[in-house]
Amino acid sequence: MVLRLYNTLSRRVEPFEPLAPPRVTLYTCGPTVWSYAHVGNFRTFLFSDLLRRYLEYRGYDVFTVMNLTDVDDRIIKAAGEAGTSVREFTDRFAEAFFEDRDYLRIKPADLYPRATAHIEHMIALVEQLLDRGLAYRGEDGSVYFSVGAFNGYGRLSRLDTRELKPGARVSSDEYSKEDARDFALWKTASTLDETVGAAWDAPFGRGRPGWHLECSAMALAEIRGRFGIETLDIHAGGVDLVFPHHENEIAQSEGATGRPFVRCWMHGEFLLIGGTKMSKRFGNTLTVRDLREEGVDPASFRMLVFSTHYRQQLNLTDEALEAATEGAQRLAELRERLGRAAAGASPDGVPREVEQLERAFAEAMNDDLSAPNALAAVFTFVRVANRRLDEGAWSAGEAAAVIETFDRIMEVLEVVPRAEVEDDLTAWVAERIKARQRARKAGDYAAADAIRDEVAACGIDLKDTPEGTRWTKRAG
Repeated sequence: MVLRLYNTLSRRVEPFEPLAPPRVTLYTCGPTVWSYAHVGNFRTFLFSDLLRRYLEYRGYDVFTVMNLTDVDDRIIKAAGEAGTSVREFTDRFAEAFFEDRDYLRIKPADLYPRATAHIEHMIALVEQLLDRGLAYRGEDGSVYFSVGAFNGYGRLSRLDTRELKPGARVSSDEYSKEDARDFALWKTASTLDETVGAAWDAPFGRGRPGWHLECSAMALAEIRGRFGIETLDIHAGGVDLVFPHHENEIAQSEGATGRPFVRCWMHGEFLLIGGTKMSKRFGNTLTVRDLREEGVDPASFRMLVFSTHYRQQLNLTDEALEAATEGAQRLAELRERLGRAAAGASPDGVPREVEQLERAFAEAMNDDLSAPNALAAVFTFVRVANRRLDEGAWSAGEAAAVIETFDRIMEVLEVVPRAEVEDDLTAWVAERIKARQRARKAGDYAAADAIRDEVAACGIDLKDTPEGTRWTKRAG
């Protein structure tokens, strides 16, 4: 089956064709490490994680890069207010990002280049653009990209350059559409830049890079150095980056190299809270740390995110998160049942229901990463599998074969809660279950109920099944 992905550049779902299969180069715009990344940022990172995992499921060798923006106007201002250097200020938020990434089970990228570690590549890129007549020095000493000199500007965002404000000279990283005609590649150093360590020498003047320049230079430096190429297979990011950031990346990169910068552009939609886009201005930001403090299992949040297609807005509500938690728990219960049925056997024979699951999963994911349809196929299988296990229809070898396929699919989605219960708790619960069984066998049902209440007060739920009493620990 052919993998088809939506390409923002063409506005079509197209067959995915990497430049040099089985290698795939994937670049995702990462966080600006001036604060804790919110869950809206992580929706984008989870979409990219899903894409990477499914490409690997299909047998591709995926080389992943995610940048860390560690110098821009916001960082410089915040570092100045904190009385520290840019490096010292950003280090703690970079570390926090990695902690949040691991908590949400996002596979680490191959590289996390920091902007401040690639200044030499940024300077070289600016020199190329100056030499080609696509950039110039402004009256303030900064270097600007000349939008009018680059043929095809606006084709990613479908923005007619006549809509842009003529002659605008943007020196801030924080601006809106009407301020973006020519944009800053290199900003002349200010007193504050010097104070916080955000100024570097360059042939065209001491200063610092513009935000857009950073990703172009880092992406090109990494794929040139490793593969001798100047074209990415996939560039991913949030839909809010289409303009001006990704539009400007194309202009800089293709203006310097004369080659296509990206074969397939992919963008994830917003995550909303209460129907409103997250914003510090509205006081409705939610971080991964908040999720952790509230006892939200990472599998539940991944389930919630993947229940909506990445190109559709996702509304985060308590009800939606609760439903996602219940769904994730159903998968964990099936996985446990399959483990008991397999009893350590080797895979032997593949039930037709598993073949149907694999086919339905692949059909969904090949259709522009339709995770909601993939999850629907998984839960259809859950109902069938539980019925087959109730009937004793699968041998131990067949159950082992089911596990093999189930785990490979879950390696893509990662929506099964992991057992994170301490050994002493496990031993205590096992002892209380045995005590309850003895009480029931002796006909002392009051004592048995008291034991159930005892463990329930500790956040443990007991469930009597034909295979014996099973227990689960409630979230939080």
